[in-house]
Amino acid sequence: MVGSKILSEANQYVLNLFKTQLPSSVLYHDFNHTQQVVVAADEIGTGMQLLDSELEIVLLAAWFHDTGFVHASDNHEDPSKKEAETFLKAANYAPEKIGKVVGCIEATRMPQNPKNLLEEVICDADLYHLGISDFTKRSNLLRVECDVHGKKQFTDLEWLETTANFIGNHKYFTDYAFKKLHDEKINNWLETQKEFEKLRDKQALKEEKEGVKLAEQQKKQEKLEKPDKGIETMFRVTLRNHMKLSDIADRKANILLSVNAIILSIVLANLMPKLDKESNQFLVMPTLVFILTAVFSIVGAIVSTRPKITSGKFSKQDIENKKANLLFFGNFHRMPLSDFQFGVDKMMNDRDFLYGSMTKDLYFLGVVLARKYRLLRLTYTVFMVGIIVSVIAFVYAFLTMPNDVANTIF
Repeated sequence: MVGSKILSEANQYVLNLFKTQLPSSVLYHDFNHTQQVVVAADEIGTGMQLLDSELEIVLLAAWFHDTGFVHASDNHEDPSKKEAETFLKAANYAPEKIGKVVGCIEATRMPQNPKNLLEEVICDADLYHLGISDFTKRSNLLRVECDVHGKKQFTDLEWLETTANFIGNHKYFTDYAFKKLHDEKINNWLETQKEFEKLRDKQALKEEKEGVKLAEQQKKQEKLEKPDKGIETMFRVTLRNHMKLSDIADRKANILLSVNAIILSIVLANLMPKLDKESNQFLVMPTLVFILTAVFSIVGAIVSTRPKITSGKFSKQDIENKKANLLFFGNFHRMPLSDFQFGVDKMMNDRDFLYGSMTKDLYFLGVVLARKYRLLRLTYTVFMVGIIVSVIAFVYAFLTMPNDVANTIF
């Protein structure tokens, strides 16, 4: 590789630019890709017997050709050219050479249209990966960048089709790149085309099956579902979701209980016995904060999961007036069996009573859930803040402890 001061400075400039300003969503056109293009440009330029002064121009263009991704992904060649011009002018690079560097960067714009040998070299270097065995890995990385960076979301089929078309329409301009990369590029194209056709046939078969299934469903539409079934499904799904959320809340509370129980065990077993010594008095306040945080977290977790049972009894008059909700055990556990059977029979024979009871059950379950999550949020917040304050308190205690204590410890 041509060794010159301007190339070394360009390397460092681009590295710093990408490290500090390149968006994290740019996963393909990063510094690694730029380095690979520089190495490829040096290889192809040397193979085409470029003069050192010509190769320097190509390598400078390779360093800067994707710096525009710092500013924008669309038409990135324009800001790339500005970055190169600004850097080279500051380095007092010859104006006619700056023009050639800018021309090389412009030549990498898709579709490529190089006008001289230098531009052909960098165009082949930029797409060097089309003709290597590592092509699939590079291609997948480019797809991820397109998805993450917001250019376009591709399906598997769309990406394979786009890639196959791109490789099929591409050509290497220099004799060196053609001789070295063309055969492998054809293999990559055939493999991509094969994968595309395989996935296309698979998707066509899937669509055919879905079409048959849809036709069967349309036939079944002749017998429409009763509205009651949709309502029952709504209640069933909603109640199931509430129960899942309640289970999640209980697990979160259990995590808090377990963690803080361990913390208390460690503190009581290892730290508390040491606090009766006068030399350890500076640890009393941090330890107290630590213990209070654990205790409050345990209490909050227990309160959030503590069951609450209602009176458990409704009268026949309440059932007659449809004020009783017999779907929750806390409302009927103290009722006589005869009254409970009477209420259930009445509820099953009265659609409004039944759906009203289900609605009440759903509502009060939601109220309980809201209370659980509100308490859990408060408890987690106290736990997080308490841990932070405890650590700060311990650090402060150690930093401000008396010198004679410090000498004893250390």
